[in-house]
Amino acid sequence: MKALIIYGGWDGHEPGPVSQVIQKALREKGLEVEMADKLDPLADAEKMAGVDVFIPIWTMGAIANEPWKGLRGAVKAGMGIAGFHGGMGDAFRANLDYQWMTGSQFVGHPHIGDYEVKIVDPSNPIVKGMKSPFPYKSEQYYMLVDPGVHILGTTLYQYDGREITMPCIWTKTLGKGRVFYSALGHCAKEFADYPAVLDMTVRGILWAADGKAADAKCGCCCGK
Repeated sequence: MKALIIYGGWDGHEPGPVSQVIQKALREKGLEVEMADKLDPLADAEKMAGVDVFIPIWTMGAIANEPWKGLRGAVKAGMGIAGFHGGMGDAFRANLDYQWMTGSQFVGHPHIGDYEVKIVDPSNPIVKGMKSPFPYKSEQYYMLVDPGVHILGTTLYQYDGREITMPCIWTKTLGKGRVFYSALGHCAKEFADYPAVLDMTVRGILWAADGKAADAKCGCCCGK
């Protein structure tokens, strides 16, 4: 299987170092990994036809029309898209169709510090075996989330006198493509501090990447 990582955007999320962490982890699983620091490859239809999963590590920024059309077409045709934190959940803020693809949009993190993550679908292979709840220390993302996503993990957000169950790990589909997202993973050090989160992230990427093969096997987009 082949993965494409494109990194850039806001430097605060360490796109270069984080992409190196993910590249190493995926290569250890046997994937061929291509890296780029520009969005231009997304516009190359021939190249994208050979990609099993795209991992955006590009907080904020903008995506031009041709790369966006290439990305959307590739996902609808069966390529997976998988990512984490602001690199996927806060990319391309002006593109509402991208938010529809990912299932959410970041709006803030009033709390930065300790919180807990609860696994709500422990039988799912992406999160199977993870401790629940498990402690985490980072930016706790507050997001606008599509109610149609399949939620794997949540956090309890306490802010402005409210307690809100906030999805933080989920999957969905777009056309024939599989979509995986985790709000965890602010910087490279977090993946070293929380190896179970890195493992979960890699499993989510592999699940998204396997969508093409699953579709070819059963002839639909159900992922069976």
